[in-house]
Amino acid sequence: MTELEPHYAALPLEERVPIARQPVHAILDNIRSAFNVGSIFRTSDAGAVAHLHLCGMCAHPPHVKLEKTALGAFEYVPWTYHERTKDAVAAVRVQGVPVIAIEVTEDAIPLPDFAWPQPVAIMFGNEVTGIHPRNLARCDAIVRIPMHGYKNSINVATAYGIVLYHILQDWQGRTE
Repeated sequence: MTELEPHYAALPLEERVPIARQPVHAILDNIRSAFNVGSIFRTSDAGAVAHLHLCGMCAHPPHVKLEKTALGAFEYVPWTYHERTKDAVAAVRVQGVPVIAIEVTEDAIPLPDFAWPQPVAIMFGNEVTGIHPRNLARCDAIVRIPMHGYKNSINVATAYGIVLYHILQDWQGRTE
């Protein structure tokens, strides 16, 4: 951006140049913190995610706490609210998109060992209880982020950023 180019926020939505979106869908299964959802919106904008699916108790616009961390990203990232996570899964399946859970389970594949399909939908669960077992059963695979400390998980918004950028890097490495 040069000094003569206006900042994107100064342009009306209809005047903004469309961006190419990555074929990544994110399904958020009952994320309880509006701040985490807002952070996921910002990361989704940074990664040019195709679509966010907010399910169950997930905060969705308009919401003051979400807006505080999203900083307007919900205006740029395509999103849909679904009362039930199974409806979000059905919506991506109709498009032929496999659903991969990011969860800590005994049989989960470590993140570095998984070959990411393109397109893909990644599912993240509640900060305390994780992905509901019923929704976990709807997924094609389960992937976990390796942990090296005492805790077996990290903040969901942080996990989302790690996984999203790992996927994008994985895809870029396959095309070079």
